[in-house]
Formats: sequence, structure tokens, C-alpha cells
Amino acid sequence: MYKFAGILTVALMTQVSTQWKIHDMDRPVPVAIDPGTASTNDAAGKPPADAVVLFDGASLDKWESGKGGPAKWNVANGYFEVVKGAGEIQTKQGFGDCQLHVEWAAPAPPQGEGQDRGNSGVFLMGLYEIQVLDSYQSRTYADGQASAVYGQSPPLVNASRPPGQWQTYDIVFHAPRFGADGAVTRPARVTVLHNGVLVQDNFELSGPTANQQRPPYKAHADKLPIHLQDHGHPVRFRNIWIRELK
Repeated sequence: MYKFAGILTVALMTQVSTQWKIHDMDRPVPVAIDPGTASTNDAAGKPPADAVVLFDGASLDKWESGKGGPAKWNVANGYFEVVKGAGEIQTKQGFGDCQLHVEWAAPAPPQGEGQDRGNSGVFLMGLYEIQVLDSYQSRTYADGQASAVYGQSPPLVNASRPPGQWQTYDIVFHAPRFGADGAVTRPARVTVLHNGVLVQDNFELSGPTANQQRPPYKAHADKLPIHLQDHGHPVRFRNIWIRELK
């Protein structure tokens, strides 16, 4: 018990700055920002003032095709929609540690079952997938339903809304770190809120996500594009923004 208490004390101290006295009035205060507004099913909310807006409801100019060239998904009425066969799209800019907000809606009326039902995915750094799927009253394997870390971690609860309704992912992602020899010095971690409900709690990834595989980590850049998957289903997206964590 005493050993554990000592470890806990050291862990807490690493998060507390010793540069400043407690309640030091000379300590710099956080920058004040407009926090934005929440979305409703009828209208997208307003992103925080310090966010990078990746989709503003009108243009995919922050995105490109994973095959190269312009993104070929359809934009209409404040959202964009997967075009079957067009392939995945990715951000032109790379990101690492971040807070990512994504809103999506599965096709209505629903078609198909299991994985063949409103399927897409949000790939952090193009490697680490948070599953997008119509999991409302629809059964599939636990580590592949909506808000799962695909193939690795089922969500804590199924917080899915019915198809056709807008759903939100709020994702806090800490990218992996690699040493000079390419070895992992810190695995990736992710926290996910699905429709405001905690479903992934600081989960430590074993490596990139994949179908029926557990690939090991391979050293990569500190920042890489975010990808959205074309799984052949007309899933819609809106109000996508990101805040880089420093």
C-alpha cells in the first residue's frame, strides 16, 4: 500500500507545475475564448473560437481524395455525404495530439445489417479508427460498433441515436511517441464522447486498427492527415472542427 501511495504521489506531481506558488496572482491566466454553441438535430452549432474548422457546411476545400486530387464526396444543405466508390477523403493538413469534433448521420431508412449498415470511420492520423456505424437496435461484434476503437475496444455503452438523426463524436487523442530507434516510447491514447456520453476512457491503443489483425506500431510522423472512410454507404457529415493540443 505504501509503495502504491508513493507511485501515485509521483504521478500526480508530474502533472503539477512547481514553477508557481499555489494561488500565485502572477501566474499567467488561460486565454479567454468564445466556446461556441451546441448543435441540434436541425442545425449545426458554432465551433470554439480557437478551433480549426475542417468543414463549414459549404466546401470541402480542407479535404482531398485519398487517391489524390479533389475530394469527390457530395456537398449539400450544410453537410457532405460519402459517394460510393469515390474512395476515402483526408485532410490536407496533418494533425497529432488534438480535440476533434465530428457530427455524422447514418442513412434513413436503414438498409442492411451489422457491418453493412451505415458504415464509415474516423481515422486519426489515417491509422487509428473510431468506428462510424448505424448501431441503433442493430447487432454486430462489440469492437466494431459505433464509437468503438475498431478491433480493439468496444464502447462502454451504446449511445447511438436512430438513423437519420445527427450524432456527435468528441474525441481527445494523444498520438504515439517514438524514440530515435523507432521504438514506441508512449502508445496512442484516446477518449471519446458519443452524443455527450463517455464511451472510451483514455484507452491505450495496441497499435494501428485493422480488420481481424493487430498490427504493431511503426514509427511515423508527429502529424498526419485525418481520414474519413468510404465503406459504400451514404453516411453524412457536418460541423467538423479540431483543436490542436500543445
